[in-house]
Amino acid sequence: MSARGEGGEAKDVLLFMCVANSSRSQMAEALARTMAPPGLEVWSAGSEPTGVSPFAVEAMAEQGIDLGHAFTKTVDDVPRDRVRTVIMLCAEEVCPVFPGDVEKLHWPFEDPAAATGSDEDRLASFRRVRDQIHERLQRHFSER
Repeated sequence: MSARGEGGEAKDVLLFMCVANSSRSQMAEALARTMAPPGLEVWSAGSEPTGVSPFAVEAMAEQGIDLGHAFTKTVDDVPRDRVRTVIMLCAEEVCPVFPGDVEKLHWPFEDPAAATGSDEDRLASFRRVRDQIHERLQRHFSER
């Protein structure tokens, strides 16, 4: 059940973080929004945000999820006082730090933005990570 503050706003925020907030955390945020229980607000952020990857937009569009209007964010852009859980998605790079006493989970996924090769090869990397995140989210929400 979601804790409520004055005015009845939801107090439970799930935050996905990685470095650039361009791929993994954007895909995780979008997928989690379609899967999260009522009362859970979902955000993503990065320690060094760049821009949303067009490959992430395409991979999510294949699942019927529009990331075309998504934008990258820093921790300062999210409602930090309402964050209850932070899931770090970094694997090979240094994970961002989230200050505060919150539940912190680490789900290491390769960075599809680092993929090389043809556009099709790179898109395949985004699809693979998207599907891995989806599977992990299914387990996460079924365990809660």
